[in-house]
Amino acid sequence: SKYIRVFFTPFLLLYYCLMKKLIIGNWKMYPVELKEARERFTQIKKTASVLRNIQTVICPPLVYAGDLKKMVTGHRVTLGAQNAWLEQEGAYTGEVSPSQIRSVGLTHVIIGHSERRALGETDEMINKKILAGIKAGLVVVLCVGERERDKDGEYLKYVASQIKMALKNVQKKELSNVVIAYEPIWAIGKNALRAASSEDALEIAILIKKTLADMYSRDGSHVPILYGGSVNEKNANEFLTASRVDGLLVGRASLDPFVFGEILRGAEKVK
Repeated sequence: SKYIRVFFTPFLLLYYCLMKKLIIGNWKMYPVELKEARERFTQIKKTASVLRNIQTVICPPLVYAGDLKKMVTGHRVTLGAQNAWLEQEGAYTGEVSPSQIRSVGLTHVIIGHSERRALGETDEMINKKILAGIKAGLVVVLCVGERERDKDGEYLKYVASQIKMALKNVQKKELSNVVIAYEPIWAIGKNALRAASSEDALEIAILIKKTLADMYSRDGSHVPILYGGSVNEKNANEFLTASRVDGLLVGRASLDPFVFGEILRGAEKVK
């Protein structure tokens, strides 16, 4: 890809090597019981709390967050939310605001996940959620990704457009609160066309860097990029090394303490 040839510079390589890896576990709507959530979090914490080069964030169902927060000690393992509303308060039955999420001690929030977009979230809503999350002091994890890959490369324009619309009115000084996670929708789930390769992820990671550079100049280079999409203990290290991403957004595999522990321990060794 022309993006790989032109924009993967020695400066970017040095930048990636110096970054602490960010591994986020998205539990989605699992598990069913609080007791099981506590047990899984306890096991994950045992592994994650001793890893010096990894920042682990677990995003459980929000109803479990209060209980799990009591189990958090130190800064190596923290909790995040899977979604937030676009206002800080108001008559929005069933919604939870970024300020409320921050007030109970959560540090991150996932915004624009493909499953949320499938439920009807628009780019305008995602932009408002990003702004609200930053204002509340959360680290917002913006999810982007294409549904299909065409031979003409229109998917590159699509992903770049997602980023530009989501970060509209986000200022340079606020970029320290932004993470971007790439999830190729065509490679996820039972209808996946094929598994995404590390080269696929590298191409988009560089595209994201270029888009951020166009928007924010050198300030955009500090935004961490994650890969998410059928990540497991077998492919995690390849994505971290060959794709040169700064971390991973892990779905189903993050619910298995043993598998997730293998991902964390493997990531700890990546330089």
